[in-house]
Amino acid sequence: MAGASTPALAAAVSEAGGLGFLAAGYLSVDAMADEVTAYRSLTDAPVAINLFTPQTDRSLELGSRLDTYRAEVAETAGRYGVTPGDPSFDDDTFEGKVAWLVAHPVDVVTFTFGPVPPATVFRLQEVGTTVGFTVTSAHEAQQATGLGADFVVAQGCEAGGHRGTWHLSDRPNEMSALEVTAAAVDASGLPVIAAGGVDGPAAVRALLDAGAESVAVGTLFLAAEESKAPAAHQDALTSGAFTSATVTRAFSGRFARALVNDFVRAHDGHAPSAYPNVHHLTKPIRTAAASAGDPQAMALWAGSGHAAATRRSAAEIVSALL
Repeated sequence: MAGASTPALAAAVSEAGGLGFLAAGYLSVDAMADEVTAYRSLTDAPVAINLFTPQTDRSLELGSRLDTYRAEVAETAGRYGVTPGDPSFDDDTFEGKVAWLVAHPVDVVTFTFGPVPPATVFRLQEVGTTVGFTVTSAHEAQQATGLGADFVVAQGCEAGGHRGTWHLSDRPNEMSALEVTAAAVDASGLPVIAAGGVDGPAAVRALLDAGAESVAVGTLFLAAEESKAPAAHQDALTSGAFTSATVTRAFSGRFARALVNDFVRAHDGHAPSAYPNVHHLTKPIRTAAASAGDPQAMALWAGSGHAAATRRSAAEIVSALL
């Protein structure tokens, strides 16, 4: 997940027999390049990168709603001694990252949050990169096939963090990882990596039996020793203090699965469908809460299997899944 992955975490997963991904979301081009260099200094394993697909700028369309939400969260921000951020739009330096990856090829690149032009897929494949898309339905899997994808990541409703729906305003469906995997296999004919709620070997086996060639794991690695998820987030996952989760736009303007805390209770259902605008708006609050060790205003991303998360090394987590 963006913000928690590190070269050390990805390398440890790869050295243990998996394929560790570097999350390039929210990173600058230079920061992404530095992470690739650091990863390569730790392992000779393949390099895998995940990019966020740029969204449609809705700043003008939703300006008044963004202003309203900014005013709403200002009281929460004040309790942490900060003010809400500027709800601006950006494309996460997408074209710059693609250009760097074409000039400095890696082994695997995946796209999350929607389609990219077929020419972008071809540019990466032309330099030897295998390209995949996160999908949440049979229709998205079919679209990925049409774009020239080599594989798809089938994300079920159990997945923690942002849902990978291809349209920002879409309410995510309730298809399980098993259901999305089977649908993606049938619809695309491509290799499928299954994601969502993987909490142990039984879940891995069930997804492989549903047609997946491999599985993706996120939440369990948030608690890994090599993760840079804030300590309060890791404690929230492993302590048992937070027992419920929901899919909310409150933190970023895009639906994401998080543990229910005070921020969610106060603001869920109020944020406009504007990403990354709302992400930038709430970032000072989330950062201040993390610095204070207070989980009540943090985005506590968590999949349905978060109760299985424990503080241990990435290698131990991989071993426990086999």
